[in-house]
Amino acid sequence: MRLQGIVIGIWALGFALSAAAADPAAAGKSKAQVCMSCHGTDGNAAGTFPKLAGQHASYIAQQLRNFKSGLRKDPIMTQQVANLKDQDMEDLAAFFSANKVILGGVEKDKKDLGERLYRGGNESKGVPACMACHGPSGIGNAPAKFPSLSGQNTVYVDKTMKDFRDSRRGGEDKDTNGKIMHDIAARMNDAEIAAVASYVAGLH
Repeated sequence: MRLQGIVIGIWALGFALSAAAADPAAAGKSKAQVCMSCHGTDGNAAGTFPKLAGQHASYIAQQLRNFKSGLRKDPIMTQQVANLKDQDMEDLAAFFSANKVILGGVEKDKKDLGERLYRGGNESKGVPACMACHGPSGIGNAPAKFPSLSGQNTVYVDKTMKDFRDSRRGGEDKDTNGKIMHDIAARMNDAEIAAVASYVAGLH
């Protein structure tokens, strides 16, 4: 009976491992413990950390690869991705992408300007409408690797756009989408960036 129990236990473990291998999101959840300390247990991070919940898996995986290659620079993320294999990145991306993003809210004093810029841009400054790439509801474009902005943290979006503008994000000269964002953000002032960052937090 004891031997039978061991055999059943080994079979169950093998089945669980096979199931995880067949389900990248399940495999990703088992690998995401360290990620959760900053990005939240389901990817709904707070403050300066980006929400990964509901983000396109293709975008998350690409950003992880960018961190590992050095195209995108961040001391914390560079260390975290150092030992990740391609499959690990795909699994982590699948896990966070499968979760639902929790929406925030737009600040009242920023809503009008944020909405105007997001939906119509600023022709006088050569700033195109954000929704041209990120969609009317902020869901982005997975094949083009334009990220979803719906529900993203205001503080994070504000910092990211300023990093693009001031060439602090890295890779603007090598990554096509990075160059697009650098060129757009370079035409925006702090108030415009803050308004857009606030607006997308509640966009859906």
